[in-house]
Amino acid sequence: MTATPIQQKYDIKDISLAAQGKQRIEWAGREMPVLRQIQDRFAQEKPLAGIRIAACCHVTTETAHLAIALKNGGADALLIASNPLSTQDDVAASLVADYGIPVFAIKGEDNDTYHRHVETALDHRPNIIIDDGSDVVATLVKERQSQLADIIGTTEETTTGIVRLRAMFKDGVLSFPAMNVNDADTKHFFDNRYGTGQSTLDGIIRATNILLAGKNIVVAGYGWCGKGTALRARGLGANVIVTEIDPVRAIEAVMDGFRVMPMAEAAPQGDLFITVTGNKHVIRQEHFEVMKEGAIVCNSGHFDIEIDLKALKEMSTEVKQVRNFTQQYFLHSGKSVIVLGEGRLINLAAAEGHPSAVMDMSFANQALACEHLVKNQGRLEPGLHAIPEAVDKEIARLKLQAMGIQVDDLTPEQEVYINSWTAGT
Repeated sequence: MTATPIQQKYDIKDISLAAQGKQRIEWAGREMPVLRQIQDRFAQEKPLAGIRIAACCHVTTETAHLAIALKNGGADALLIASNPLSTQDDVAASLVADYGIPVFAIKGEDNDTYHRHVETALDHRPNIIIDDGSDVVATLVKERQSQLADIIGTTEETTTGIVRLRAMFKDGVLSFPAMNVNDADTKHFFDNRYGTGQSTLDGIIRATNILLAGKNIVVAGYGWCGKGTALRARGLGANVIVTEIDPVRAIEAVMDGFRVMPMAEAAPQGDLFITVTGNKHVIRQEHFEVMKEGAIVCNSGHFDIEIDLKALKEMSTEVKQVRNFTQQYFLHSGKSVIVLGEGRLINLAAAEGHPSAVMDMSFANQALACEHLVKNQGRLEPGLHAIPEAVDKEIARLKLQAMGIQVDDLTPEQEVYINSWTAGT
């Protein structure tokens, strides 16, 4: 497949940060044994040879190992940031300088730069798009119809992105297969729950240095990310309140021991608010108006739209930077509300994102999803496709093996019993 080469080889903050970035990439690799095995196999087999890949991901030490796996597999891979505040500039520099992977990502880049980088990713004329949030796919569908013929498929590992892909398919505009990495068991059970739970609180503590014990923490949304966040907050001694729109998730939160109520009722009680819904304006003007003085608001959902910052700014007389990633909004009423990380992913804005050990499984799914798309090119229908169960279980097996943990095997008698309707009880 012949591509029109991009003219600019990278757009990063500072190439001189490469040495520091490489050291951190290597450190992360210690906790990523599954992806390391995939990197080694890909280097031998080259399953992605000749394939152009545009990856829109959080540019972190863990993502670096996915990019290296793609390159080892023979892909012509390019990386852009999926979030303006999530880029680790030293990692971007090392990927360019030490691994020869084009990166277009700068921590704190403005929206115009972000959208320019999305266009750069599409200028690469990708055959496969690895997306976090489906911005690249949405831009392709809306603005680059002529490139649809180049596409083998896409992979998506965020809840927000899966929602958008489903909407695209429903509207008849998703004309190629999309691998639903987000719903793989070895992704959402671990990355969403344990990764989000730990890294969200890590980001909050780094940004504020507050004590969480004894605080009323309101978690908006009780999906897998919300479950992990609520669990970890309780583990640090917080009194956790959950808000939900789904009655099944709400009753699950109740039975997990959390208080559940509408945001309007939670708003006057909360000391700290964490949104993890993937939806828009979960915290709005009417909620800001009744919050305590100095209430802290942050987001760990994919985009920065969960908190209505426009409304908050209109309610304010002044916005003051009080710490790194911490802004205090002084309201006309005389109270103030504190926003962390400009409403963007607090775990990546103020901390380092998910621990390497969980991203090991998530990015193993991404790499193997790309391989699956190539191996099955022309045979997969347009729309969402689950990660094959065999792939999911193999990732879990490799992870357990790396941890030195063994599990039982079925006996022949058990095999017959579990696969038969005649054996009875």
